Amino acid sequence: MDTEYIRPRLVLLTTPLGDADAVKAMEAALAGGDVASVILDAAGRDAASFQNLAAALVPIIQAAGAAAIIAEDTQCAGRVQADGIHLTSGDPAELGEAMERFAPKLIVGASGFETRHDALEAGELRPDYLMFGRFGGDAEPGPHHKSVAMGEWWAEIVELPCIVMGGGDVETVVEAAATRAEFIALSAAVFGEPAAAGEKVARANALIDAWFESAAT
Repeated sequence: MDTEYIRPRLVLLTTPLGDADAVKAMEAALAGGDVASVILDAAGRDAASFQNLAAALVPIIQAAGAAAIIAEDTQCAGRVQADGIHLTSGDPAELGEAMERFAPKLIVGASGFETRHDALEAGELRPDYLMFGRFGGDAEPGPHHKSVAMGEWWAEIVELPCIVMGGGDVETVVEAAATRAEFIALSAAVFGEPAAAGEKVARANALIDAWFESAAT
C-alpha cells in the first residue's frame, strides 16, 4: 500500500439546511455512514435563532460520535457545549486570538485564506485544521478548482490537516478525495435534499472507499 494515500473522512456543513428539516436531516445524515464532524453555519440567522438550531443539533452530532463545530459565534459555542469553533475571515490575527482563547480546550479551525502565503501564515499558528473553499461555494456539481489546487498543494507539503470543500453533487466527491486532503466537506451535496441526507452520506462514503482501495493499492 502507498502510505501517502489516506482515506479522507467527511465533514458536513449545514449552510443550506432549513430549521424545519434540521433535526431529521441531521439524524439521517449521521446514520448514513462515517462523518468526522459537522460545522454549523448560521447562514443568515440571527444569534438567537442560530443558538436554538445549534442547541437542537449539537447533542445529536455528539451522540453519533462526530465533533460539533460552531462557525463564528464563540458565545454560542460555549452555551451549547460544542466541540469547536470555525473562523471564516481568513485573518491570521483573528485566528491567533482564537487559538490563545480556546485551544486546546476546543477544536479551532479556519477558512478564507486565498493565497498560499496566507495559508502558511495561518498554519504557523497551529490550528487543528484549515479549510479550502467557502461556505456556500458549492453551487457547481464539482469542487471549485481553486479549492482543489490549494488542497493538493497543502496536502503534499504540510502535515497540518486540511478540509477541501466538495461540490454540490455527491458523485464528484472523488475529485476532492484525490487531493489527498484528510477531510472533505459536503454541504449542498448532502443537505440540498434533506430527505435524502442519509443516502447521500452513504453514497459519498462508498465512493471514497472505492477510490481509496483503488488509489492505495
